Amino acid sequence: MGRTLVVVGVIIAVIGAVMMLGVPLGRLPGDVAIRRGNVSFYLPLTTSIVVSVVLTLLLAFFRR
Repeated sequence: MGRTLVVVGVIIAVIGAVMMLGVPLGRLPGDVAIRRGNVSFYLPLTTSIVVSVVLTLLLAFFRR
C-alpha cells in the first residue's frame, strides 16, 4: 500500500509540474469541443491519450 501511495503522489506531482510549465492539458489540438446554442459537448481525446501514455510509462518504470 505504501508503494502505491508513493506512485500516486509522484504521478500527481508530475502532472502538476507539467501544468506549471504551461502545457495546456485539456486544450490540446485534437480535443473536440462543440458548442451549439445552449448545449456544449467536450471530448478530451488527445488529452486522454497523452495522460494514458504518461501513466503507462511511469507505472512501467516503477514496476521494475
